[in-house]
Amino acid sequence: MPPEAAEPFRRPEVAAYSALLVDSFRRLTGRDLVPGLVGPALAEALFRLPDPIVAHGTEADPVFCYANATALALWELDWARFTRLPSRHSAEADPAIQGDRSRLLAAALEKGWIDDYEGIRISATGQRFRIARTVLWNVVDRDGVRHGQAALIGSWHML
Repeated sequence: MPPEAAEPFRRPEVAAYSALLVDSFRRLTGRDLVPGLVGPALAEALFRLPDPIVAHGTEADPVFCYANATALALWELDWARFTRLPSRHSAEADPAIQGDRSRLLAAALEKGWIDDYEGIRISATGQRFRIARTVLWNVVDRDGVRHGQAALIGSWHML
């Protein structure tokens, strides 16, 4: 297996997106995800962070474009499969759950970020889990261009 498969943070585009995640989080929340790191060290530290981090793009039906190792384990997917997954598939198809998810995403889009996101999610094998204390933020570069939304999951437990 090539190193990029097990360690996607080594790919230049993933390292650049990692820096964008960290920078937009800091500008919006005033907090640091991986204090004092830059470049490849930042990308690796973010990928190995013990709290799950995921991000999706700006498509009409957003697709995940980032997950750290903790998130990949939680959703029971590898990088290649996770980064092809529409983010709505991370939650059960139940209309109430999808509606809740959509409302929280819209609130973060409007406000820039929220820190009280919670809900039920589902892994690739059907394992349900509750996420809570989640910070959801807009991934925006320094020119104001929005690249998607990301979530830092503060706690989770299997159901």
